[in-house]
Amino acid sequence: MTDVSADRPARPAHPLTRVRTGLAGALLTRVAGPEPADARAAIHSAPGPRWFDPDSAIGRVHGDASMFPGGVRALLLQSLHPRAMAAVAGHSGYKQDPWGRLQRTATFLAATTFGPADDARRSVEIVKAVHRRIKGTTPDGEPYDAEDPHLLRWVHVAEVDSFLAAHQRYGRRPLDAAGCDEYVRQAAVVGRELGATELPLTLAELREQVEAYRPELRPTPAALEAAHFLLREPPLPKAVLPGYALITAAGVALLPRWAREPLRLSDAPRFERAVVRPVGRFVTGTIRWALDSVPAAEPPGPLVVAPPRGSMPAPSA
Repeated sequence: MTDVSADRPARPAHPLTRVRTGLAGALLTRVAGPEPADARAAIHSAPGPRWFDPDSAIGRVHGDASMFPGGVRALLLQSLHPRAMAAVAGHSGYKQDPWGRLQRTATFLAATTFGPADDARRSVEIVKAVHRRIKGTTPDGEPYDAEDPHLLRWVHVAEVDSFLAAHQRYGRRPLDAAGCDEYVRQAAVVGRELGATELPLTLAELREQVEAYRPELRPTPAALEAAHFLLREPPLPKAVLPGYALITAAGVALLPRWAREPLRLSDAPRFERAVVRPVGRFVTGTIRWALDSVPAAEPPGPLVVAPPRGSMPAPSA
């Protein structure tokens, strides 16, 4: 009997499937570069021990779509430290190459969370080399140095607090109390490798440290300019601006109320509970739905977890 199946034309993909894969491709190209499949394989499928189990708290948080609004919150919160913002404004070139900066940040997070230990170490050393060149003075005459452990700690706690807040509100599987502490403790491993000191090891300590920095925080022209660029004038095609606005609205809604007024951001609790939070869940769910269509990278073999020697802190008493 003749097999005619090979002569049949391939059935065209369902329109919804095309939308899903197209959205996934657009997102991954923005955050991982022009060849996202190769970048994904280089991190997830490369052989070697890892700093963390991908199924642990840090893998759950950093691998979730909630990182999109969490990243918006982190950038806005970090900008309130005048010296940290001056370093960004003076040296990062975020306006000239915002997507390059996003890709470098995403690659760093992926490499240190999911990649082989050797690649995680190289990623840390690259960032530290950049930090060694970032020194200067704020417009108010305050010196700043990107290797300053105090500034590194602020950037770290603002980021960790933001990613965790986003995950707990919009994540696929929010963490329980022990999982939140585990995430803070695991994130401290990377922060310590970058040169930060006295990092929080529990959720309670994280919140205490964010509060402790509040007397140092204030809006500056550079912070307001960064918020305007991020929220009002992003370098995006008009067709995707509505979706981007949903992501940024979800990120702003995660900010503590004390951080909004200095950045001239809206503060409408009832509206956020009724509208913005459901919209945030919708947009992160849509991103997750799209990214779930991408085949998972093949693991390199049996998992071996090997954190940097001496950097895995014990839980606080």
